[in-house]
Amino acid sequence: MSGRAGETPPALGAVLVGGRGSRLGGAKAGALLGGRPLFSYPLAALAAAGIEALVCAKPGEELIPRSRGSFVGASPTFEPRDGYGLLLEPAQPRHPLCGIVAALRHGGGSAVVAVACDLPFLVPGLLEMLARAAEPLVVPVLDGRPQPLLARYSPSLLGDLEAALEREAPLSATVESLSPRRLEAPELARFGDPHRLLFNVNTPEDLRRAESLLHP
Repeated sequence: MSGRAGETPPALGAVLVGGRGSRLGGAKAGALLGGRPLFSYPLAALAAAGIEALVCAKPGEELIPRSRGSFVGASPTFEPRDGYGLLLEPAQPRHPLCGIVAALRHGGGSAVVAVACDLPFLVPGLLEMLARAAEPLVVPVLDGRPQPLLARYSPSLLGDLEAALEREAPLSATVESLSPRRLEAPELARFGDPHRLLFNVNTPEDLRRAESLLHP
């Protein structure tokens, strides 16, 4: 991790692409936004923040459309890519904790800033603040709802997260049970409009809205 001015953010970034993306017609991470795969936006924001990045994917996950090729799951489970590492999480279960746990295990004691692949409007300052936070678990909150797919997870939480994954407990309930530091709207507003920062793309309509936000 390179950091700014020679400093090193004490966390690893993990872009999570292991979801089904069914509402978007599948292969959400590779959906094109402004001519770029959706997952490339949070990846670029992590890079701009000086945070070393992983992409956590299921084996065989398509990160770019078939017409431009695809990443195929294979051994070993970690593969260096241009500017990031591709980390293959277990094929099952399909659970958002799967990528978070895989990244924490891979990180060798580093905290993880987990970022969903469908958040195209994140800014480096917010990600760097999460990386440098002192608390074990830091979660932004939008309209009263925690956003656990944009959060800082300390390695000290790994045992609790592994247990929650084993029983496939809901991620939101798991996070709430771990007494997170909540980043409410006034703190988020330091980095921009919270609703834009945390805008996520789940449907074709969301994708069209994101295009309009890219080119107002």
